Amino acid sequence: MKAIKLTLVPVMLCFFTMGFVDMVGIASNYVKADLGINDATANMFPSLVFFWFFLFSVPTGMLMNKIGKKRTVLLSLLVTIVSLTLPLFGEPFGLMLVTFSLLGIGNTLMQTSLNPLVSVVIKGNLAATLTFGQFVKAIASFLAPYIAMWGAMGALPSFGYDWRVLFPIYMIIGMAAAFLSVTSIPEDEETGKASSLADSVKLLGKPIVLLSFIGIMCHVGVDVGTNTTAPKILMERLGWTLNDAAFATSLYFIFRTVGCLTGSFFLRVMKARTFFVISVSMMALSMVGMFVGTNQTLLYAAIALVGYGNSNVFSIVFSQALLSVPESKNEVSGLMIMGLFGGTVFPLLMGFASDAVGQVGAVAVMAVGVAYLFTYVNKVKQ
Repeated sequence: MKAIKLTLVPVMLCFFTMGFVDMVGIASNYVKADLGINDATANMFPSLVFFWFFLFSVPTGMLMNKIGKKRTVLLSLLVTIVSLTLPLFGEPFGLMLVTFSLLGIGNTLMQTSLNPLVSVVIKGNLAATLTFGQFVKAIASFLAPYIAMWGAMGALPSFGYDWRVLFPIYMIIGMAAAFLSVTSIPEDEETGKASSLADSVKLLGKPIVLLSFIGIMCHVGVDVGTNTTAPKILMERLGWTLNDAAFATSLYFIFRTVGCLTGSFFLRVMKARTFFVISVSMMALSMVGMFVGTNQTLLYAAIALVGYGNSNVFSIVFSQALLSVPESKNEVSGLMIMGLFGGTVFPLLMGFASDAVGQVGAVAVMAVGVAYLFTYVNKVKQ
């Protein structure tokens, strides 16, 4: 038991590092302001980050079969640290594209390998354990807008980096997570022949795997969409500046953090299906609030609702898929993380919709994803 607790420390630091990817929401808003680009162009940054999930998730599952889960996580840390180093040299459009591309690749490697690694370290309630990991991840997510805002406003020493001081701070934490390299984690021996790309994709022929894949796409689409769009809604409806509206992103992640923390408890004492219905219902109420809200209280309430509601969707859907095909955990994990490609599709559609009709168009795109999650309810086992 003591060995497990010691092992969990670097593993949870890796979950914190996993949360670095969520900085792309507030970062894209600052890059938009600095470079004077429109919504559709600015939304390329979150879309680009999550585009790599589509390309590399399944190959990462195959890579895990060859080098193991722990080594794959360590590789992800290396790529992530490199990505956080680049903005120290400036903020040109091309450099930021490379930065967020590497951040996406590193996060793809990590999300694909870290979740199965947890299933090796902890035996028992996988959904609750993954939810606690998401709680740790959410801490990094909600701190990012604050650090960027404090740097932009000079509230903390930025060493000339302005809002970009966020990158070196998170780079140092990423280096600390590399403590995982000296941690002993006995992994399961892989049996049978190594899987091919075709073998992995064939698993989408199983209904629960395919439906879970789409569910993950919708979850991440709403997550990245809210992360990016919440400040824009406040700026459009209330006439706020970006520094004032940046709190909206932190508010979202604060309630995601609370949701993950309490969700790890509720998933132990409540049926997963019941909690899933409650969560998605909160998200639906949020969509209504963001669509019609014109005052601070209602908009903050809507952002809080989607933050809490969306906090446990990933863990529930991911665990349903993972447990449905236990003999192919690595491949299923790769497919589920490939579903994070929803973070590419949704922001692109939301950018075009918001440029056309305002932020209500962006909210309407997210609402489609929430509607799908209601159809997934019957797939959640009691």
